[in-house]
Amino acid sequence: VVLKADGLAAGKGTVVCHTIQEVRSAVEELMVNRVFGVSGERLEIEEFLEGSELSAFALVDGVHVLPLLSARDHKALLDANRGPNTGGMGGYARPSNATPELLEEIRARVFQPTVDAMAGEGCLFVGVLYAGLFLTRDGPKVIEFNCRWGDPEAQLLLPLLDSDLVDLMLACLEGRLDQVSVKWRDQTACGVVLAAAGYPEAPRKGDRIAGLNGVDNDVLVFHAATRAAQSSADGNGGTDFATDGGRVMTVVAVGDTLVEASHRAYANIERIHFDGRQYRSDLAADDTK
Repeated sequence: VVLKADGLAAGKGTVVCHTIQEVRSAVEELMVNRVFGVSGERLEIEEFLEGSELSAFALVDGVHVLPLLSARDHKALLDANRGPNTGGMGGYARPSNATPELLEEIRARVFQPTVDAMAGEGCLFVGVLYAGLFLTRDGPKVIEFNCRWGDPEAQLLLPLLDSDLVDLMLACLEGRLDQVSVKWRDQTACGVVLAAAGYPEAPRKGDRIAGLNGVDNDVLVFHAATRAAQSSADGNGGTDFATDGGRVMTVVAVGDTLVEASHRAYANIERIHFDGRQYRSDLAADDTK
């Protein structure tokens, strides 16, 4: 079964339990030790779904749905989906199993009925709708909805966007999404999260980050939990950076193929160093065999 804290837990309130002992331990941590405070006072017991994850996105103007690219996120801390759940250790855009036929099924079975139901209740939703899905043998099933771009999915999708994002947002606000289309670069993106020592339970802060000046000019480094430390002469733009939280940064590379994007992302993270650095070494591995 899956146990989930019935409240906000920074994306870490879900525990997949394979044995009764794991269930007991999870209940002890959430409800007795209160690792997430009041969010763990009540738990949801959910069905365990087997399949691959898919993050699907759409723009919504309250009535119309405009599907966007999808992405694959990796929640487990360690390779082969082992270890504790996290807010996301990176991923890639354009998963091979996200076929046009599947995306149309998700639009018709997930996004449009949700938008129609909200409109029927007089609660029009306008903006980005994110569906976290499991692709099971019985078809796509919804794990969660977010009313925003995903993290780190936004860091994978937006570099591939070839349309003007402002124009798309205005179409949402003005109720004319059915009159616009969205264009994407014919490429893929791979992003690897560098996490701090002790993450996710007790991330360590204050470790100096070195090597940012060695990253390729066209590779993106999204700072998430860093802080300026002191003046520096090592080429980091005049500033040293230090870790200041769990998921420290995401390194994103774009390529003509997923193999190329993945290779470039991992080549560049090897140039960035801080004590206790953690990252997944197998992102996109299943999709590049």
